[in-house]
Amino acid sequence: MHKIINGIESLTRILKEIGCQRLFLVIDSSYPFLNIKETIESLDVKEKVKFSDFTPNPLYEQVCKGIELLKSSHCDTILAIGGGSAIDVAKCIKLAMLAEEGRAAIIPPLVSQRLPIDGTKIPFIAIPTTAGTGSESTHNAVMYYEGAKQTVTNDGILPGYAILEPSVLKTLPLYQKKCTMMDALCQGIESWWSINSTDESKVYSRKAVELITTNWRKYIFENDDDAATQIMLAANYGGRAINITQTTAPHAFSYKITSLYGLPHGHAVAVCLPVIWEYMLAHPDECIDPRGRNYLMQTFTDISTTMGAHDITTAIRSFRQMMTDLSLANPSSTNREEEIHTLATSVNPIRLRNNPVSLSHPIIHTLYEQIVHKI
Repeated sequence: MHKIINGIESLTRILKEIGCQRLFLVIDSSYPFLNIKETIESLDVKEKVKFSDFTPNPLYEQVCKGIELLKSSHCDTILAIGGGSAIDVAKCIKLAMLAEEGRAAIIPPLVSQRLPIDGTKIPFIAIPTTAGTGSESTHNAVMYYEGAKQTVTNDGILPGYAILEPSVLKTLPLYQKKCTMMDALCQGIESWWSINSTDESKVYSRKAVELITTNWRKYIFENDDDAATQIMLAANYGGRAINITQTTAPHAFSYKITSLYGLPHGHAVAVCLPVIWEYMLAHPDECIDPRGRNYLMQTFTDISTTMGAHDITTAIRSFRQMMTDLSLANPSSTNREEEIHTLATSVNPIRLRNNPVSLSHPIIHTLYEQIVHKI
């Protein structure tokens, strides 16, 4: 069972309830600077083992180091503290520990086979320190294997507890706050129009979009505590939404932008979304959602209304203005023809299956020409 809990003060009680003796801490580079570090260090357990030997876009080889450390330390509980990468690494470690296949469980094509594991055997707690991915409430994890981005999916790696402590956002670097928030907003929008959306997922999507639209200025420009609470909650709702629906074309387009231009994930997704949304609005007859064209257009309208816009075109314009206000610019090309070709051929067609409008390769190429600006 997945429980969402507000406040770091609940952690001690949770550890006692699950009988934790040896705690395996998966932490990223932000840990030494967190305001909750003292609370973590003072936890009353027999042993705390820390693992932080991974990069922001974790590699399979790095995950394997964590697997070996958990095995040798005999820890009985995993606590992930950090952004999406720290939580994803912890998920991959847990899957490899519990699946009969071992570390092969996180190597393609096994990652797509939903291997049977008993997730209760290793209690797993996640404390996000950014308001973006919502990874603390999803059964997905991302890592890189042989240079390619891989998504690991298994119900058993969903954290048993997600602790939301918005005070950790207070000292988050401004650019990181912007990027992670935009990731959460894009997840809310994409999950809403995904062909896999359900009544439940749309409730989460609406809350994510509404909370971010209402609070983003105070969160970014005033560092307001209440706004931070609302944005962290929005990110969690976005994660819960995509846990049901998966992401769509803007995310599929973003991955190579990150590696080619060095844009953080949330920034990369956000430059793609308005261009793709504009194309879908102009081509509703190419809708592949079984619920049909009219349903799709109504969905676009519902998203726009929640964003506070009078119509869909205004909503797209509002999204672009938000990017301008946040100083999140589109990437610019130096070797345009080669870069656009690299981008267009990088998009995984499997990741486009959730998108409500069909996108052919020539269209993908054209859309990248709009996303990547000329110098």
